[in-house]
Amino acid sequence: MDTIRKIAFGGGCHWCTEAIFLSLKGVQKVEQGFIAATESASSFSEAVIVSHQEDHISLKKLIAIHLHTHKSTKDHSSRTKYRSAVYVFDTSEINEVKNILRSLQNDFVDPLITQVLLHTDFKPSEEQFKNYYYSNPEKPFCERYITPKLNKISNDFSNLIDKEKLSRYPLTAQK
Repeated sequence: MDTIRKIAFGGGCHWCTEAIFLSLKGVQKVEQGFIAATESASSFSEAVIVSHQEDHISLKKLIAIHLHTHKSTKDHSSRTKYRSAVYVFDTSEINEVKNILRSLQNDFVDPLITQVLLHTDFKPSEEQFKNYYYSNPEKPFCERYITPKLNKISNDFSNLIDKEKLSRYPLTAQK
């Protein structure tokens, strides 16, 4: 029997992040919204909560995909709204995630700025914004920002992609 595990990710627009994780095998549910954490990260930031089957997709692979689909090495003025983070739901997960981040640093020239934070609160997005990409793939925002990220994971992580779901969308037809 598959174990379902929850982890949360923030880094860029939650519409983009949601589409990425909804496109993966082994992901059971993606909840889009705003997450607050402890201490200096107590303000709400755009993020998603991902429920996944560990037997189908590992935490390390999820984190790798997350790091490669947002600016995980760049600080910028919108980091309060778009905090680069992996949110854990139990303090026992902090060291595991930090170790994964250390092991993935070799994939990047610049140092990762992604934080490991303890989730404290979640506010879901309004219903009209949930499943945004798969409801609106032709919208200019989707074509400009989300489709390129889905193309990237389709190329770089092809064995983890739910090809049936993505086959309904013209990923290479980006402008």
